[in-house]
Amino acid sequence: MSASIGSAPEIPPVAKAAPVRHRWTVSEFQRMGETGFLDPKARLELIDGELFEMAPIGSFHAGTVDILTGLWAYAVGKQAIVRVQNPLVLDEHTEPQPDLVLLRPRADYYLTGHPRAEDVLLLIEVSDSTLPFDRNTKVPLYARHGIPEVWLVVGPHHRHIEVYRDPQPERGGYRTRFQVREGMLTPVLLPEAEIRLSEVFIR
Repeated sequence: MSASIGSAPEIPPVAKAAPVRHRWTVSEFQRMGETGFLDPKARLELIDGELFEMAPIGSFHAGTVDILTGLWAYAVGKQAIVRVQNPLVLDEHTEPQPDLVLLRPRADYYLTGHPRAEDVLLLIEVSDSTLPFDRNTKVPLYARHGIPEVWLVVGPHHRHIEVYRDPQPERGGYRTRFQVREGMLTPVLLPEAEIRLSEVFIR
């Protein structure tokens, strides 16, 4: 039977293809930096395969990092390596740059590779404008990778330290959480090292 006049041939449906989200790996991220693909002045972190541009460093943030660096270098001596705003490799897709990390001593000072979660004794983030991101994204991230202790140094208005201990990797959180506003504070894994909060939050 012939087709009726005016009828059009059937058009097969077009397959719908959703855009594929690319998750960057640490090796790709590092290679982009080495080849100049990324702006060398850009401050970027790789978190779960996504690139995050870090907030500009304000005066409170910079000064507090300098204070903490000096205090910890004196407090830990050779018990730990004090590393400031450098990469920490957590997995194939994650390489943050915490403000300050106390690392297990190693003879090569990690020249042959960035430290990993098992090398961390204490991790510190200075949280001013970045507090929501640090609390809601970074702290759970560090917990999932078993970082033993995280401090958020909160300022300049609130001026306290939030302490997170006893990671629960499967739940992405810490069992122990509390705030300290004055007195002394000592990391669990460095019981002989302590800092006084009045020396952190100077007037």
